[in-house]
Amino acid sequence: MKPFEFVTALSTESARELLGPKGQYLAGGNDLLGRLKDDITEATRLVNIKALPDLNRIEPGADHWRIGALVTIAQIEDHPEIRKVFPGLHQAAAEVGSQQIRNVATLGGNLAQHSRCWYYRHRDIQCLKKRGRICYAIEGDNRYHALFTGNVCISPVVSNLAIALTALDATAIVLRDGQERRMSMAELYELAWDNPTAHHSLRPGDLILRVEIPTQRRRSAYLQISEKHAFDWALVSCAAAANLENGRLRNVRVALGCISPVPHQVAAANQFLEGKAPDDDVLDHAADLLLAGAEPQTHNAYKIPMARALIRRTLRQLQA
Repeated sequence: MKPFEFVTALSTESARELLGPKGQYLAGGNDLLGRLKDDITEATRLVNIKALPDLNRIEPGADHWRIGALVTIAQIEDHPEIRKVFPGLHQAAAEVGSQQIRNVATLGGNLAQHSRCWYYRHRDIQCLKKRGRICYAIEGDNRYHALFTGNVCISPVVSNLAIALTALDATAIVLRDGQERRMSMAELYELAWDNPTAHHSLRPGDLILRVEIPTQRRRSAYLQISEKHAFDWALVSCAAAANLENGRLRNVRVALGCISPVPHQVAAANQFLEGKAPDDDVLDHAADLLLAGAEPQTHNAYKIPMARALIRRTLRQLQA
């Protein structure tokens, strides 16, 4: 690891000033420190943001909840009211890493983490995402890669919380150039769809302050399938949120993870599910709509039937 300065910011304004041209924000550090050790990311200064006021708070509300960017994944997992109001978010948090990781990892860090593609993470490979010339996964080992992409990089988004928050129509509040900017989950990641070097839409110096989650959808669920039962990245994940009126779905949102560089949504699927009772035929057609146009790579076609199964199981959980 190359040497760097370490400073602590006491306000969001000073955090941006201290960052400088080649600094990085540090909270839990699970992703950033690994990238620094492997020479994937360079930083001349780390700005410790863990002392920033009010960003470690969970604030319930009648219309929406606010969860600060410094709230740990463990706090989200263990919060009894989140488990009741946003069970899908609770389920997503419980799937993040190990208990030790969840104790220090933060909401903001989970949303802003970089690709887990092993070609990107290899210190000696200059892949397309590191401004090289080739996406090595296309002709290489692409077992864990995307089924959809808008560019020639097939690295998928891997944030559990991003998928659950997408289904819940959450908004990220991002500090950019001294101003607070509201970004939907789609907007937070949309740059990665077209730009092979992007992991999300955050610019250098941007700081996620909090996430706001509307309470209009009272039922939600999140499921993922991994190679190992615990402490493993998802192969495919699915989140859904809706209301249930007389056995029929209302205000439905479904999102898939680990199959696209962005949380995968299909408006036609949400529209089709509106007002429907989630029987087998309805769920099968919804899965068809969500997976239409999927382009599997040499080694990841298994993700299509896996995603179909998760879509059905996750939507059925909304009936529980």
